[in-house]
Amino acid sequence: MLDIHQIMKCLPHRYPFLLVDRILEIDEKRAVGIKNVSINEPFFQGHFPSEPVMPGVLVLEAMGQVAAMMLSAKPGSENLITFLTGVEKAKFRRPVKPGDQLVTTAEMLRLRGKMGKVRTVGRVDGEVAAEAEFSFVAAATLVPAEKQEKAEK
Repeated sequence: MLDIHQIMKCLPHRYPFLLVDRILEIDEKRAVGIKNVSINEPFFQGHFPSEPVMPGVLVLEAMGQVAAMMLSAKPGSENLITFLTGVEKAKFRRPVKPGDQLVTTAEMLRLRGKMGKVRTVGRVDGEVAAEAEFSFVAAATLVPAEKQEKAEK
């Protein structure tokens, strides 16, 4: 299990775009992570004030971040950042609302060098909320993680 501090060492995202709160399981082929959805999220001010729903694109982003964490489990990936190159088979099955816990499972479909494809499924209370396949490329970061941490302090 990885907590938020360990996640922040692997992902470059920060508030308001860090959308993973905890990683429950992780290895090179599979990861399970959670996003606790709170009414305090900035996007709920406008999406939609009378019926707050997490925007679908942010549900996909949260799922993609769990998938990116899976790549961090691969030895030698310390200074790599994952960039999204494609989204396929995206389906939204139910809305994600304040108070929900989005549990995402990401499974590696293929990895060739620094390019790959991942299948993700996001669930709320065991019910599928969204699913998608993401294509990605991993590239070297411009700033090594150690220097980035010092700059943030």
